[in-house]
Amino acid sequence: MTAPTTAGPFGALREQLTAAAGAFAGSSGAVAEILAGIVDDVDRALGEELEIFPVCHHSPASALAMVRRLRAKQPKVIYLELCEDLQPLLGELRNCSFPVAVQAFASELDGFPADWGPLSVVAPITEASAEYQAIAYALETPGVELVLVDRSTDHVFQWSPRRPADEAPAGGDVEAAAPAGEEAALHGDAVGVEIGDLRPRFAELEAYLLHHGKVRHWSEWWDQYVEQPLADADHDTYRQVMVLIGSLFRRLRPAGAERQDRDEDRERYMWTRMRQHLAASGADPADCLYVCGAFHAASRVEQFGLRSDAPFEISPRTGTRWHYGLIPSSHSAIEAQFGLAPGSVSIASATWTKAVARTKLSPFRLEGQRGGRTRTGGRRRATPAPAPAAGVADRLSGYLAQPPATQGLDEAELRGWCVDIVRLARRNGYLASTADAIAVFETSILLAGLRNRARPTPYDFADAAVTCIEKDVVPGRRDVRRLCEILFGGDRVGQVGYEALPPLARDVHDRLAPLGLDLEKRTIQRALVDLRANPELVPCSDLLWRLRHLLPRDAVRPIMGERRLGQRSIQESWDLALGRSQRALIELGYEGVTVEQVLEQRLRRAVRGPEATASVALEAVEDAIRLLDSPRLVDELGARAVELLAAERTVDDAPEVLRRIRRLLAHHRATGPLPAWCEAFVTTGYAHYCTLLPTAFVDEESGVRQVGAMLGFLFGMESLAISLGCDRSQLELAVAQSHPETPAKVALLWAARHQLGLLPLAELRERCAALLANPLVVPAFPQYLSGFVQALEPVPGLAPFVVEVMSSAFARLPDPVLLPWLPTLITTLREHGAELVPLLVREAGRTFPGSLAALDAWVPPWSASAPPSTPAVPAAVSGPVAALLEANPQSVDAVAALLGCDGGWREPDAATTAVPAGLTALLAAHPETVDAVADLLAATPR
Repeated sequence: MTAPTTAGPFGALREQLTAAAGAFAGSSGAVAEILAGIVDDVDRALGEELEIFPVCHHSPASALAMVRRLRAKQPKVIYLELCEDLQPLLGELRNCSFPVAVQAFASELDGFPADWGPLSVVAPITEASAEYQAIAYALETPGVELVLVDRSTDHVFQWSPRRPADEAPAGGDVEAAAPAGEEAALHGDAVGVEIGDLRPRFAELEAYLLHHGKVRHWSEWWDQYVEQPLADADHDTYRQVMVLIGSLFRRLRPAGAERQDRDEDRERYMWTRMRQHLAASGADPADCLYVCGAFHAASRVEQFGLRSDAPFEISPRTGTRWHYGLIPSSHSAIEAQFGLAPGSVSIASATWTKAVARTKLSPFRLEGQRGGRTRTGGRRRATPAPAPAAGVADRLSGYLAQPPATQGLDEAELRGWCVDIVRLARRNGYLASTADAIAVFETSILLAGLRNRARPTPYDFADAAVTCIEKDVVPGRRDVRRLCEILFGGDRVGQVGYEALPPLARDVHDRLAPLGLDLEKRTIQRALVDLRANPELVPCSDLLWRLRHLLPRDAVRPIMGERRLGQRSIQESWDLALGRSQRALIELGYEGVTVEQVLEQRLRRAVRGPEATASVALEAVEDAIRLLDSPRLVDELGARAVELLAAERTVDDAPEVLRRIRRLLAHHRATGPLPAWCEAFVTTGYAHYCTLLPTAFVDEESGVRQVGAMLGFLFGMESLAISLGCDRSQLELAVAQSHPETPAKVALLWAARHQLGLLPLAELRERCAALLANPLVVPAFPQYLSGFVQALEPVPGLAPFVVEVMSSAFARLPDPVLLPWLPTLITTLREHGAELVPLLVREAGRTFPGSLAALDAWVPPWSASAPPSTPAVPAAVSGPVAALLEANPQSVDAVAALLGCDGGWREPDAATTAVPAGLTALLAAHPETVDAVADLLAATPR
């Protein structure tokens, strides 16, 4: 190993650290090499011709140092560590309220595994961050150029390891799954990129620092040992300390990690881009500033520095089409994504506000920035920059040799915290009092002393408040720690302004303007729509139903009113939360220009995707009819449904197909003639299900409900299918070829044969009676009943028979058999025929008596004895017809012989031929009627 040189401004410090390593480690080996290497990294970074400004993400100390340096140096070119393809969006930050995130989104992948989609990258930005100060300075100061030099979002995933589908791809920076919660999940499953990730990559080192620092989380350690000491440090001290920390964490990390390779590739990428820009623009490096994470400032790649000529080939981007936009973010979303302590970003924001007021600094701010009072930076007349120093001075030795200046206890500030937390606690149901405020005050000072702090930090205060106020239970939704976060600024949620929204989102806001609501608010707003009194609101109603289909369920929620096939409400009530679901609305804008275009594209993708089925296509047809007035699209989707049905080889979706096609046929019959695709669907489905029916009856994977739905389609659509050219013999052959073995499917087959007229009801009743009489079959009888219940779908006329069979079972089976049998019957009916049980209940209501008194004398209609048969008495026949047949009996005898009727002619008697005496006397007493009839007959021409 080559001995480190002692030349340069840090030679004395290098010797001190090497001597200390030898004294404490017992040898000048690895420890001395690490410590000397750290000093070399600081010397190398500060000696670079292009000034490197190391930062830590969301750090108030970095933001304060950035403001001071920008005011002093006034650079003309700022190189920023951020994905280079996000630069066009930065100007739209002025239309947003922080925090927000710059997003790149891709749903159609080209060059990446399909199971990675959709791809999303977010870069959160807060006001208390160094990167925002650099952006605001560059955009608001004339003559200043801002250049993003980090790898593109496409390269983020190009350089990610190829992982299985169940693992999220890593983006080269700290990623963490967002926990459950509305605000914490604002970034969704996007990959997060940040400027200045500064955290130990060596788990043992982080655990050691937390243990000896007497803190629980890394954010708390960083605030105590880095943020507070550097808040008022000068520029040289700040730079040297930040590079020192970055170098320490860089050297103390596992070797050979995938992330290490990605970090070094990023550094090669950034230095290559900066050299290319300087060569193309001719800018003076002395007027440039390179803002990057402290970790990257201590880089040791061969491409480091402007004097390096080491080549690095930048791979081309893939064919993936990326969409860019701004989405709202929140403090909790940032904490969740980057593994920070809960409340740490809120505390950093409060620290930034307090430090700005204390130091009288004027931070930079974009012109017209939302959420702020005035613009305190930007295009103000800059003061001349001080003359550059002759060389780099060693500030590290003095910083490391003396303890940081301690700030005394601010009793007024701590007392205000204690009073405010007690007030918040009482509002949230805690029985807190002035005594609790005093206890929190004293406990905060005690905890700070135990942790070697002269002044309680917000973390000490939060621990003291939990100890003194929370006690045993949490009376409401918020615990005390959450109340402390609210006290220090709360979980601030950003918002993207109207001007920064994509065209689709702006179009939605414009079209919903007649409702008279402020859709940018994050509160839930109630919209009352009377379509009869205000017909001009019909377009708003149509748009709301389309958004209901496209956005999350809680974004647009109907309270009153519905939209079904052929039905529209005249009054509607909506709960709108578009402000809360702004991210979903913005990402919707990546897919198209209007909501109708996006909806049409999604419906087409649904029926063309690899998971598309006939039921999915029919659902898309329904949605197109309900939400879009486009017969052409309906015909296209319907034709696709016919293709999918013909290609299916299973009957898993048969119940859904039957339910949807019935509804669509009823709608089209009520509104006009059947479209061609409906007729094709019926004929194709009839032939398709006839072909699959024998296989489905014996296939174990095909359930009884699926087979019942197939029969329901065949019998329910039979008349229409035959009128369209189908042959009924197809169904008869399919039923004849079916030979099921399971009891439920056997019952279904019996019902199908009965519907076809092949099995009379009397024979079906005999078969069921035989099943009940067989003790070996009785345990399986509920399955037969399940089959009969499913048969009510294709053969609804069997409802009285099913009630009869079930009643006979309850009447005939003994209790030792019936009681164990009942649970099986109930579970079977619930599993296989829940939607058909009401039909049975109605039929039973018609069959059984309606009162208790009538029940005692009631006799079941299926068990009532038939009345005794009486021999038929031939009716007396007289007149010319009878005389003609009697005179010529040959034809009647031939017909009787053909029909197999035995017997001869009945001899006429006087009783049958005699005219009643009463009739004769009546006609004799009143001859006028007879005379009139005789005259009428005489006048009729023959």
